[in-house]
Amino acid sequence: MKKSKKFYVAYGSNLHQGQMQYRCPDATVYGTGVVKNYSLTFWGNARGCGVATILPGAQTDVPVAVWKISASDERNLDHYEGYPHLYRKENIEVAMDDGTTLTGIIYLMNQGIATEPNSYYYSTIVHGYQDFGFDLAFLEDARQKIYLEASAFREHRFKKFV
Repeated sequence: MKKSKKFYVAYGSNLHQGQMQYRCPDATVYGTGVVKNYSLTFWGNARGCGVATILPGAQTDVPVAVWKISASDERNLDHYEGYPHLYRKENIEVAMDDGTTLTGIIYLMNQGIATEPNSYYYSTIVHGYQDFGFDLAFLEDARQKIYLEASAFREHRFKKFV
């Protein structure tokens, strides 16, 4: 009996093909596309490093890779993504580069504050962008925005105690 697979939509560190091979050995790349009207950002808690999430309502489109994953791969992703506490799963529409659309599962952070990613985590995403030929300027722009947001948050918090 053939196992059914589903589409998984990656936008952060799971773009890194080596990481996905390790985490999800049955996963195969289906293609690339964009999630329309979303923005890439980094959230975390007050003590941790920022991790990627995407937010609706933006005037930008987030580049994504779509993987075909098995049920076992999905369980692995649930573990690595901290589902359901850190991330939740939703279905999301992807405009594929070949002009088609599809719906896949995506992990989105439940809550957080603007937090800069550490250099290791960020470099993992850079590697993934390179794996798929995505424009690194988009990723760097997201990092710059979060740096400014996080700096403003720290400054505001510091002023409360001075």
